[in-house]
Amino acid sequence: MSGRVSRRATGSRRRFPAHQYGVTVAEHEDHSRVPELRWASLSHRQVLAALIEAGWVPSGVGDWATGLRSPDGTLVARICPFDPAYAAFVELCRVCAGNPWLPKIELAAELEGGGSAVFLEYAAPAGPEVAEELAERFRDGDGTGFDDEFQQVRDAAGKIDASYRAATPWWDGLDLNEAHVRRALDGRLILIDIFCMDGAALYGMILDDLAEVHRRMPRDRMRYVLEIPYIARESSPAEIAALRNAWSALD
Repeated sequence: MSGRVSRRATGSRRRFPAHQYGVTVAEHEDHSRVPELRWASLSHRQVLAALIEAGWVPSGVGDWATGLRSPDGTLVARICPFDPAYAAFVELCRVCAGNPWLPKIELAAELEGGGSAVFLEYAAPAGPEVAEELAERFRDGDGTGFDDEFQQVRDAAGKIDASYRAATPWWDGLDLNEAHVRRALDGRLILIDIFCMDGAALYGMILDDLAEVHRRMPRDRMRYVLEIPYIARESSPAEIAALRNAWSALD
């Protein structure tokens, strides 16, 4: 999933930009496989519950989001309580719509409280050797042996990275490694979740200076910031209590 929760806080004072998901379709207008929900009025908790009730099966948990696979196996839903970096990846898929190196997005919706629900074509992990090689070529700029579409993705990703870097607090840039190379059902290799936030800096500042956090990001767009899977998976009870106490200090 996008983002690393592993780096120290910085002194950046950038403010939250106007990048938003809206409710859009990147590739086509067939919503038949996606449940019809009032996305903007639902939290990530409610969407997860609705999808599970509809037969979607939890299929993976990253640092920032939970994945569920559709009953027919063709789609995956990425349900996230908070992750500004993923909007950049959705933007990349829109800018490069139809590019075979990116997944087809069925629907991308902003949820209540700042979360997101993104429905995209299912892709399985690629073999480690080919995935590592592709990720290395993308990072190093060596497109030898690849087509123009590969370079289109690299160029567009660089521009989006620059845009978000200038406007998004705790932005951490491109984050492409072998875990972000997948193989679609039709056999082609695709890139996923290639941008990230500096989560450690953000959560460190929640502990140290919550007022500054709220100056940089609208509070109503990070209502569930403490519910990302990384915190539940990696934090001790004492660390969770410290974050919750700090977050509620200004209430």
